[in-house]
Amino acid sequence: MLSDRKMYSVLNKHQNRSGFKPLPVVIIGNGPSGICLSYLLSGYVPYFKRDSLHPHSILQRKLEEAPDISILDQDLEYLSEGLEGRSHSPVALLFDTLLRPDTDFGGTAESVLTWWHETNRAIPHLVLGRNPPGGAWHSIEGSMITLSRGEWMGLPDLQFKEWLRQKRRGLRNNRATAEDIAQYYQHYVMKKGLQKNFRCGTVVTSVRKVNAQSISNHAQKDLQEKSGSLWNFTEESMEVFKVDGFFRTVKGDQEPFSIEAENVVLATGTYDSPTWLGVKGENLSYVHHQLSALEEAVKDNSIGIMSDPVLIVGAGLTAADAILFAHHCSIPVIHVFRRTVNDPALIFNQLPKVMYPEYHKVHQMMKEQSAACSGLYECYVSLPEHHVLSFGKDKKCILQDKNGYQKIYKVSMALVLTGSNPNLSFLPNNGIDLAMDCNQPVNPKRNPIDVDPFTYECTQEKGLYALGPLAGDNFVRFVQGGALAVASSLLKKANKNPP
Repeated sequence: MLSDRKMYSVLNKHQNRSGFKPLPVVIIGNGPSGICLSYLLSGYVPYFKRDSLHPHSILQRKLEEAPDISILDQDLEYLSEGLEGRSHSPVALLFDTLLRPDTDFGGTAESVLTWWHETNRAIPHLVLGRNPPGGAWHSIEGSMITLSRGEWMGLPDLQFKEWLRQKRRGLRNNRATAEDIAQYYQHYVMKKGLQKNFRCGTVVTSVRKVNAQSISNHAQKDLQEKSGSLWNFTEESMEVFKVDGFFRTVKGDQEPFSIEAENVVLATGTYDSPTWLGVKGENLSYVHHQLSALEEAVKDNSIGIMSDPVLIVGAGLTAADAILFAHHCSIPVIHVFRRTVNDPALIFNQLPKVMYPEYHKVHQMMKEQSAACSGLYECYVSLPEHHVLSFGKDKKCILQDKNGYQKIYKVSMALVLTGSNPNLSFLPNNGIDLAMDCNQPVNPKRNPIDVDPFTYECTQEKGLYALGPLAGDNFVRFVQGGALAVASSLLKKANKNPP
């Protein structure tokens, strides 16, 4: 980690009041999206591995047409045409099938890519994030198990299973813990030598377009020398992005910074802003919106076996994790959710039972343990097709069922775990103007940012890119294709394609 003094120096050397050229790229967010993009922008270039045989015969034939041209420099639309899989993004499917050729069919075929480090093609960039490399994975309780298979959490050219084997640990039911994932991402950044581009503990407060200032040739040369890369500025841009924010010092102080960049990549994910119900009393101290609140309450013994029930609102995987945690600690639970237990849209109805036995157990509890009839599971009551009307100061919650009947429950605490939304408060109008439906807030599932599917550049703002959940890619294995698309686009802009 950089010292406070070095951090301040590195961030502020790019400030334009000293006459520096705008930085080519600033990436906001240091989770797997930002890490993967930093890897590609650091000169690591993927090529089709000679003598490899991809199980997709049409893709194999396309790859053999230009074996000496890197994937970054090929026509991504042409390569991805006709591919099918668990993502709506063609480039996400392409990169995933190159890295893990037959994983969806239970196969273990090796990647058909080989990686070359071509330092002359590196693009100077900074990756800004609040947490250590890995982003929100450091905010998730460490023992939680990933939804995705462990090998799907890996990044290019460093298999997660190999890293885990070196740690002398294995996967649990083919899945990994959040702690392992967070450590792996930190290790990846160090192993690949990317740490010089990462500025952790930084908070971005504003991204705005401004008129470019005149910058001296001396400053441009200075930036090039310090970055170890020869960035070709082929044209003078009249506008650049001004990125403002602050970083937290060891003492807890906030030091401001301001950077001008030609391109900005949004890779912030959606973990920052939990969704609120918008009902009366939701801001009371016993109502929480993160699972960590329950973990802390158990740790400090403020909640236990003899407590009033914990109210858990929601029917997603985070709510399920909370139920499993409370069940393990023998804490009584009242579980409220709007859907029916057999609703096809309910995530539990989409998960294979063999691979996700613990979530299947929660689903069984939801089915069998309604308030109307007792079941096998003590200390748990399921209330499907209910919603919260209000939270009272006396810790009494009013619930209502589909027929309008109301019930009152006394609880010890309430957890509203109904998803989260991206925090884009640093963008004009909270980024709403960038969304597919510019009359609604950005939502990763219902209303992502509108991007070109083969460059991930925002259709409403040139030079601004969006990655990961912001662009509708919600799984780590698929966010990497977005990074490939962005890197390919930026290399073309920089005129860094080989002749």
